[in-house]
Amino acid sequence: MATCPPYPTNPPRPHWWQRGWVRYGALTTLLAISGLVILALVREQTGTQGFLVGLGLAVLPVPLLIAAFRWLDRVEPGPWRNLVFCFAWGACAAALIAIIANSFATRWIATATADPAGADTLGATVIAPVVEESAKAAAVLLVFLFRRRDFTGIVDGVVTAGVTATGFAFTENILYLGNAFGADQLTGDSGFASVTAATFFVRVVMSPFAHPLFTVLTGIGFGIAALSTGRHHLRRALLPLAGLLLAMGMHALWNGSAAFGEYGFLAVYGAFMVPCFGLLTWLVIWTRQRELRTVREELPAYVMAGWLAPAEPHTLASMHARRLARQYARRHAGKQAARAVAQYEAYATSLAFLRQRGRKGRAGPDFAVRERELLDALWHRRDVARPALDHAARATAPPPVAPWPGYGTPGSHAGYGYGYGYAAAAYAGYGYAARPGGFAPVAPYGGYGHGHPAPAAPAFTPAWVPAPFPAHARSRPAYPSAHPAPHQPLPRRP
Repeated sequence: MATCPPYPTNPPRPHWWQRGWVRYGALTTLLAISGLVILALVREQTGTQGFLVGLGLAVLPVPLLIAAFRWLDRVEPGPWRNLVFCFAWGACAAALIAIIANSFATRWIATATADPAGADTLGATVIAPVVEESAKAAAVLLVFLFRRRDFTGIVDGVVTAGVTATGFAFTENILYLGNAFGADQLTGDSGFASVTAATFFVRVVMSPFAHPLFTVLTGIGFGIAALSTGRHHLRRALLPLAGLLLAMGMHALWNGSAAFGEYGFLAVYGAFMVPCFGLLTWLVIWTRQRELRTVREELPAYVMAGWLAPAEPHTLASMHARRLARQYARRHAGKQAARAVAQYEAYATSLAFLRQRGRKGRAGPDFAVRERELLDALWHRRDVARPALDHAARATAPPPVAPWPGYGTPGSHAGYGYGYGYAAAAYAGYGYAARPGGFAPVAPYGGYGHGHPAPAAPAFTPAWVPAPFPAHARSRPAYPSAHPAPHQPLPRRP
């Protein structure tokens, strides 16, 4: 008897608006049109000469801010396309929304109250924070919804929000600096006494982090929501909203500091902005160290399953060791090998975060598929990455310490297992139990056709170097078949 297949053999084709190239094209067109319109508006308000001067001065802090946010995201770096989108949204779409909405609201208030000065103050302290922070938060929301794989925690929220705010501040600085230059042209002022110099000092030198600081609060709200489990729907909805409200409040306080008297700006800057900036910086760095600890704690399960070498969890949990591995690969096998090592590090980090979400019940239905993709990506790059990671493990391993006399037999403290809290064994240097044959560093780069001779063997081989890599370990291990449990590691490779 013929039976129907459990799934249709010809699944329905997606509608035209669900295709990727349609969405990318629509988004690119929207940002391009917004950029052209904002360019025309800013040039109309500042003039061509003022626009060029403002552009030249406003671009100065942008590379520093982007580099700072990229440095924060080094543990699990997100794709550049997300950062490009966020910067373009902030510089084009969000800035256009802010200019149009703020101008319309200020004119409406001035007409209704017949008080232009009061309308400007009310617009700057009430209307502008609400409009601008909402427009910038839209980019964070889009990445959160449509790039969920790349948005896994607080650091991702901080980087996404910070880059968006950097783009917004870039366009806003062009407008302010261009208008200041136009005012100097009318009054004939120049040098340090000019309005342009004062505006540059306040906006670019003293407070280049102001807009990123506001919007980062929204990003932290989205980041905490990303860490929440699927059962807490109300929390996931309220946390981003709470972050957005905090961002609006801080923005309103900053814009209204001029109304607090002659020294109101300096008082708010010193007593509020700088401490908040320091606190958020500490929070992000602490979160990054926590992510490295997650890498060190989650990857040993894949070591026992045969996918990773024993030294790799501790090597990948150290930014210094990662950098040494990339440098070693670049020096001995070229830029392409260094890029492969960087990709290996990123995929291994994503694998650790995925396993953590699976243990805590936050992984989606595609957990197994995503895990296989990451394991395959690691396996294809293992021959290039493992020599570099092995070198980094040797370079960053703690020096051997002689055992105390009278405390155990000689060699009872061989290796460095006690330093990590594990039993001493053949792989005690990295905290894993001995296995038959074991893992060993792959042969150094010498057969990749880059013209670099293989380095000579060291004159002294430390006792903690693992045994030669067994032939049976070069075969691909089996895939895990279920979500990980906190008490049940992945099955050992047969």
